[in-house]
Amino acid sequence: MNTIFLFIGAPEIFVIMLIVVMVFGADKIPDIARGLGKGMRQVKDATNDIKREINNTSKEHNLDTNIAKDINKEINGVKDDIDDFTGPIKRNM
Repeated sequence: MNTIFLFIGAPEIFVIMLIVVMVFGADKIPDIARGLGKGMRQVKDATNDIKREINNTSKEHNLDTNIAKDINKEINGVKDDIDDFTGPIKRNM
């Protein structure tokens, strides 16, 4: 089973894990993992707070935040115009 994770193979991951155990010790690894988990959770919470603040502010000022829908609508319109212009010529995609 050849699994490539960020262009790192199993032997490289094994060596990295061995070095981590040698440097920090087996008893410190759970504490490090717990700290990393808390840090990632704080980043996620901060990101969600920022998103919520942006959405609340845009609703207060009656701004449209669904830009993706507008962009897709325009893209589909351009595709239809190209299809009408080219007629029987088919695009290969």
